[in-house]
Amino acid sequence: MISRRSLLGGLSAAFACTSLSLSRQARAATTLPISIVNSTGRYANNAIWVYIVGTEAGTGRQLYSRGNGVATPIALSDNGPDGYTDYAIPLRSSGSTPLTLPNMAGRIYFAIGQKLKFRVVVAGDGRPGLQYPAGWVSGDPNYNILHDFLEFNFTTGGMYCNTTMVDQFSIPLSIQLDGARSQNTGSIVPGGRDRIFSAIAAQSAFSRLVIGDKMRVIAPGHGINAGLFSSTYFDGYVNDVWNKYAGTNLSVKINTTTYTGRVSGGSLVFDGGVRTFAKPSTRDIFFCNGALDAGGQPSGAVAAVLGAAFNRSTLRDYPSQPTTSASTFYQQAVTNHYSKSIHANTSNGKAYGFPFDDVVDFASYIQDEAPRSATITLTAF
Repeated sequence: MISRRSLLGGLSAAFACTSLSLSRQARAATTLPISIVNSTGRYANNAIWVYIVGTEAGTGRQLYSRGNGVATPIALSDNGPDGYTDYAIPLRSSGSTPLTLPNMAGRIYFAIGQKLKFRVVVAGDGRPGLQYPAGWVSGDPNYNILHDFLEFNFTTGGMYCNTTMVDQFSIPLSIQLDGARSQNTGSIVPGGRDRIFSAIAAQSAFSRLVIGDKMRVIAPGHGINAGLFSSTYFDGYVNDVWNKYAGTNLSVKINTTTYTGRVSGGSLVFDGGVRTFAKPSTRDIFFCNGALDAGGQPSGAVAAVLGAAFNRSTLRDYPSQPTTSASTFYQQAVTNHYSKSIHANTSNGKAYGFPFDDVVDFASYIQDEAPRSATITLTAF
């Protein structure tokens, strides 16, 4: 499986292409029909806009599409008199809205009530770069706009996509992907959006992550950056983990290989060529970065398992990782309550509450190497 960690990068496309037979590559499509369905039950079609933005495989050029199957390079001249682009695609006045997706990797945004404000700037490499909305930054021009997004990588090797809550949760979304098989990411259950907001608001450490009158809830890692969440939240739990594995072994199984680790000299030291892990900070755990960076193999795979176990609060009590039963997840007082509440309110228990949520297949991710069509639904509020 190509995880969210590589979904928007070149490695995912390379993996997809090399894993296909020549006959399937010959049949691969360069465009994909998609339909947008408004099932919010609250907002009319004329209050909703769609944006398709991303990058070109190989070159990294930033692109947008009007939903006509054509990917267009962004340009500084795309900015209007107000300083922002207008890449908005309106929904049809009623019913579903058919669009065509070109080969590219990126995001499909949805805005409700008013259009989003994207801006083209000169990037660090001197090429045009697109400033995306950041709903977790109070100074962002889109902060007060109801919006959300999903992620995709559509290549000649297939369609890889997910509904992500890694950064925020606002608009409940679902993807149906049809091709070699029929798949769905799952969706928020009826009444689930309200329950997610209520559950997070009820946790004192997490309550400030709720923005506006149920406008959105931002992920706790971004909450740290915004001064809305404690940067030491996981410290006690991390100390418990380090104390435990100073005296007993921790095993992490990756495919058919098991790596054994123990805390020594203040670090978690593994055999088998896995790098040494320093104590992660709370920020490292929520972002699955820093001390838990997934670079290199087999270290990256072990880091992913550790990151998932910290977020799911299973690492201290289960010395054989990863645990595969959802009944073991989020059972401690100190846990990722943001992710817990989202998973508890999805139809299949799958969501992307943190970047390593794909560990043991609990992410709202699907892929098809011979896609024919996709339907994206804005589900009931």
